[in-house]
Amino acid sequence: MTQTPTVQTLASEQARARWTVPAKHPMVTVLGSGDSLLRVIEKAFPAADIHVRGNEISASGSAADVALIQRLFDEMMLVLRTGQPMTEDAVERSIAMLRASENGGADGPETPAEVLTQNILSSRGRTIRPKTLNQKRYVDAIDRHTIVFGIGPAGTGKTYLAMAKAVQALQAKQVNRIILTRPAVEAGERLGFLPGTLYEKIDPYLRPLYDALHDMLDPDSIPRLMAAGTIEVAPLAYMRGRTLNDAFIILDEAQNTSPEQMKMFLTRLGFESKIVITGDITQVDLPGGTKSGLRQVQDILEGVEDVHFSRLTSQDVVRHKLVGRIVDAYEQYDSDNGK
Repeated sequence: MTQTPTVQTLASEQARARWTVPAKHPMVTVLGSGDSLLRVIEKAFPAADIHVRGNEISASGSAADVALIQRLFDEMMLVLRTGQPMTEDAVERSIAMLRASENGGADGPETPAEVLTQNILSSRGRTIRPKTLNQKRYVDAIDRHTIVFGIGPAGTGKTYLAMAKAVQALQAKQVNRIILTRPAVEAGERLGFLPGTLYEKIDPYLRPLYDALHDMLDPDSIPRLMAAGTIEVAPLAYMRGRTLNDAFIILDEAQNTSPEQMKMFLTRLGFESKIVITGDITQVDLPGGTKSGLRQVQDILEGVEDVHFSRLTSQDVVRHKLVGRIVDAYEQYDSDNGK
């Protein structure tokens, strides 16, 4: 995108800038269908005036707002050049990242375009990418470390991104198999009270992992891969006594492990393997008085070489916006009540 120099107005804190969108980028890709992206930007900068004429965009307002709007459009153009469309959600997240950077809340050099264009896995006509800065750092940590903990509230993509990295590693022949496991624990229920065979009792606990697999692989190939042992989905209890070599291992819902189970699982690590452990320490379903292994392990392994803790927050929720607000409300409630 080309631009004219920013023009300072009579008020020292006011500024004006103008950009020209290259002809190869239709304005609808920049402004959105029915100007939907433009409305998101105008809502985020209510004190600034943004005008569009042909393929020219101009902005006037405070120097800080105009500079941020200029950076936003530059980042949007970088994303569009990759062939990836911009969405309202992507624009909102880009604005949040840029504001965090301006306010010193970002502690790294990553830009919105770098976050939004990092492809992890393409499958069945869709591409899986991180959508927030913390998600990008989580994915990067999985590449760099042998053991990674993804800790955060529901909807932050902890398990889904780990699954995408596991499938990517399998397809690239970095590992020979994927092992997915969860503790079979739920609030108010015990396996012995549920009807059916042992497999039928366990299956509902593992169903979210199957669902993610179906998003990332050809569904017809999954039974074949599981029959061959290339993909294994099993409850955590089945890990005891094993050494897991040449595998990408994911432990999901790790907040529901006891300290003993967590130690058991971590010591299953074999050669040429990688472990990702995900969980939400605010949603522990263990019986009263039982400590969460995920809570305890942070004190034990923090700072250990080649072990990394990625912490996600309500700002990284990629479900309905209301989920992030619900997470914040519960955190505020717990804080007010001393939990």
